[in-house]
Parts: sequence; C-alpha cells; structure tokens
Amino acid sequence: MADALPGVGVSHGVAAGPAVRMGRPVRLPAPRPVTDARAETARAHQALAATARDLAARAARAERATHAADRTASAIVHAQSLMAGDPELRDTVAAHVTAGADAAHAIDAAFADYRRQLVELGGYLADRAGDLDDVRNRAVAAALDVPMPGVPTPGHPFVLIADDLSPADTAGLDTSTVLALVTEQGGPTSHTAILARALGLPAVVACSGCMSLADGTLVSVDGRTGTVRLGITADEAEQARRQAAATAARGHVDGVGRTADGHRVPLLANVGSASDMAVADAAGAEGVGLFRTEFLFLDRRDPPTREEQVRAYAEVFRAAPTGRLTVRTLDAGADKPLPFLGLPDEPNPALGIRGIRVGRLHPDLLDTQLAAVAEAAAVTGADVQVMAPMVTTATEARDFADRARRHGLDRAGVMVEVPAAALTAARLLTAVDFLSIGTNDLGQYTMAADRQAGRLADLLDPWQPALLDLIAGCAAAAAQAGKPAGVCGEAAADPLLAAVLVGLGVTSLSMSARSLAAVRDELARHTLEDCRAFAAQARAADSAAEARAAALQAAEAPDMPTVRITGGRATPVRPAGRPAR
Repeated sequence: MADALPGVGVSHGVAAGPAVRMGRPVRLPAPRPVTDARAETARAHQALAATARDLAARAARAERATHAADRTASAIVHAQSLMAGDPELRDTVAAHVTAGADAAHAIDAAFADYRRQLVELGGYLADRAGDLDDVRNRAVAAALDVPMPGVPTPGHPFVLIADDLSPADTAGLDTSTVLALVTEQGGPTSHTAILARALGLPAVVACSGCMSLADGTLVSVDGRTGTVRLGITADEAEQARRQAAATAARGHVDGVGRTADGHRVPLLANVGSASDMAVADAAGAEGVGLFRTEFLFLDRRDPPTREEQVRAYAEVFRAAPTGRLTVRTLDAGADKPLPFLGLPDEPNPALGIRGIRVGRLHPDLLDTQLAAVAEAAAVTGADVQVMAPMVTTATEARDFADRARRHGLDRAGVMVEVPAAALTAARLLTAVDFLSIGTNDLGQYTMAADRQAGRLADLLDPWQPALLDLIAGCAAAAAQAGKPAGVCGEAAADPLLAAVLVGLGVTSLSMSARSLAAVRDELARHTLEDCRAFAAQARAADSAAEARAAALQAAEAPDMPTVRITGGRATPVRPAGRPAR
C-alpha cells in the first residue's frame, strides 16, 4: 500500500502523475566587499529593472488568458511590477549599498524594511507581505545572475509541488501540463486554493513534507480528502486519470441543483466581470450569488461616476446567466485602501472601517452606486438584488435596506460575515429580504485566525464545527422568517461540504463557476435527509478534520440509513437508497 501525506483538500478532483518540485527562493551567499559603490548601485538597480520587466510581461500574459483566475492574478502581478520599479525602493537600495552592502544584500535589506512596515500595519496590507517577498526573491536572483523562481517546465504532464505559490508563479499557468497543485503552506482561502478551484485543478495545501519528495515520484492527489499518496502503481495512476476525465466530462452537463429526492438548491456563481459571466453561463449557473463590484474602484484617485458605473454594470448584467443576480456593494476600507476614501491608517484594518462602514461614512458613495445599479437593472431588465458587506447590527441592516429601496431596488439583503450578525440573524431579517453567508470572513472572525496564515489552516477550515453552528443558526432564523439564506463563500465549492450546508438549511449555494458541476453531481447523490445526517455528524465533531471525516465516512457508506434529525439527534428511519457513486 502506498504511503500518504495528509494535508487540506481545497479543490476537489483526483489527479496522478510524476511530482516536480518548484525550487525554493535563492539563498543569499555570504556578503562580499564592495569597492565601487556606484557600480554596485547600478547593478542593484538593473536587477530591480529586470524584475519589473519580467513581472510586467507575466501580468500581460495573464491578462490575455481566458481564465478569470489568471486575470485576477494579472492585477496582482502588475502591482508587483510597480513595486520593483518604485523610485523610493531604488533609493533605499542605494542607501544600503552606500552603507557597504553588495547588490543582493542591499535588495534583501530594502525589502526587509518594507516588509516590516506592512506587517506592522496589519490586515489587508499585512496580507500583501507575501507578494513583496516574491518580488524580493526575484530581484535577489537577478542580482546574483541566477534564474528567477518560477513554475518548472519538465516537458511532460506533472503534479506541481511547491512551498507556496505566488500570483506571479501561477499567472498563465499551463493547465495542459500541470495536473494538480500541492503546497507546504497555504489554507482554504489562500491564493493557491482560489486559483485551483477557478482552474478546476485538484489541490492540497498545508501538506507538510511534500517538498522532501524526489522529482519523478509517482503520486496521486485527492483534493476531496486532502491526501497525497506516494509511490502509486502505473495502474493506479491510469485509474486516477480516467476518473479525472469522467469528472471533466460531467462539467459540461446541464442541469439544476437538487438532491436525490428532488429538493431544489439553486447553484449560483461568484463573478467579478462580464467575462466571468460568460464562464458562469457555460457552466450552467442558475444565477449569480455574488457579483463583486470592486473592479470599478481599484487603482484610481477618484471614485467612478454614476455614468461609468451604469455602463459597467449594464455590460455585466447583459452577459449574466438566466436567473437572479446579487450585487454586493463596495467592499473596501482601511483593509483594502482606496486613495479617494481618505481613511486613516488603522492598527488593525481587518477590524476597522470596511464594507458597509465605509458606506455609512461616505453615504454619497453608496448612494451613487445604488442608483447606478438600479439604472443598469432598469436598462437591461435584469432581475437584480443588492446586499451590503460586513453588516454587524440590525440598525446597519435597516439603514442599508431603506437606502436601497429609496433607489428603487426592492430586494435588499446583507452578508453575514461576523459572529455578531450570525447571532442576531433573526433581528437582521426583520429589516432585509435575504441573508448571504460569507464563510471566508465569518470563519476568520469566528476562529480569530487570519485568512492568509497558512500555519492556521486547521482553524480556517470551513468544516470547523463552530462555523457550522453559526451557519445553522442563520438558516434556522431565515426559515422562521420565511426568507432565503444562501452561502457565497468558498465553502460552497466543496462538494461534500455543500451537502452539509444543505443539511444545515441553506437555501442556495454560490461558488466559482468551475465548481458547479462537482457540487451539482454530489447533491444529486444524496437525499435531503442524508444531508441533514451529514450535517448533524459534522456539528457533533470536535474539529474540522473530524467533521470532514465523519461526513465522508457517512457519504461513502453504501447502505447508510437515512436519518431524521430531532433536537440535534440523528435517528435512523429507512435506507437512504442513494444513487451509487
């Protein structure tokens, strides 16, 4: 029996092939004496310029890509190219050379200065420290005249093994040769996880020891169980390839979300642009559960005008799949700084002015956006509803709903992203028409764990029983009020967890378009009573790992009895009769 490395599965599917490791960042050699500071400064500046050019080229390639994930990476890599070319950085590097450092050590020291500043700021800016580290690694390599870090190109299909993956590493990733992703670092909401789901690649993160594998080791990657099996046979590899091909074929099957006994669960898409809408439509999305509007506000000194917003929203609405479209108002703040907001630096931006709090401080900004959404909906005839991010109190919910309705938007809801909102869901529902549970932020605030902290992947796992309890409470409150409560976080993209969410009472699921087929297929295998049984077992567990294992064991059992949930207890009532896997 092959050995296995455990990790956290973040993108479902099975793939097998030879492992190929991505090289670790170059290590600095011992400092060398500098005899000509001017020449050494020029060498350092040339390394920064070469890095900026390389990153700009990667960003351009990703911008031309068809995958939405690549285009998202493009924006990040473009920002990295600007970091490398920053005049202030050049001056800091020059100062370190003047102080006696050689080019490579001067670059390293300058980036260390900037990194400390970002980490001290906390929140979103601290999250960008990893992007800064990637630029540093590339610039140091250029100064030492060695190859820059990057995805290997062995000339054959392979499983990519890495310590972690940056946006620059994955911009324009060739999915015809990369079969799966496995990283030592990362968590359920890391860049690797989001990219893998968007590209439809099986992925396992937080896989300790994977970088010790020898290149060429035949491995299989199971993104459902979070397992990497080592030394598999050729027959096992071929079986995994056939399974992957069958999964890919199912991705093109039309259909609606429903359980095996016919309980309807609309499956929706998370999108951020008109091109994303086309992908969602092709994947069979029944609507849009989350339309992110931040793309209109980023990288500009002034907010977009109402006219600009109407044009942009109308383009997106026209491209949207049939069904209701849910627009999230601007989700920005001190954690995602926009120059025109004029917000002060905060010691902990993730707990500061963000989401609806920005709209309450800048009501004109929110009013302009709501008016533009309403006008675009009227022009296109789209079935649009709006929701506010980061709502905490019933007062905030009522203020937002009243404001939306004044602009002619009859259906207004809120995102449940903080425990306070989850615990008072019944009060929120007296003011709004629906809830949308954002499991990414709700998870990090519930567990007091930064979403970007790879070492806290177990706490950030959406299978955490505490998180499931909060979701169940929201769903129960919504059912009592006769209003819908959906999930639009990455948890919805996990097929088995999607079944658990349905068992908790969630009424719709919104995810990346490429996850729709797998979730649709999983729900069709289980009755609603099965889903409720999975949910009860997961909530009774002591950890995320135990919750996942309990649900998986139940789902795999061929003759598992269907159960009735009464008072939180699971009572067998009849054989489930689920379709065979």
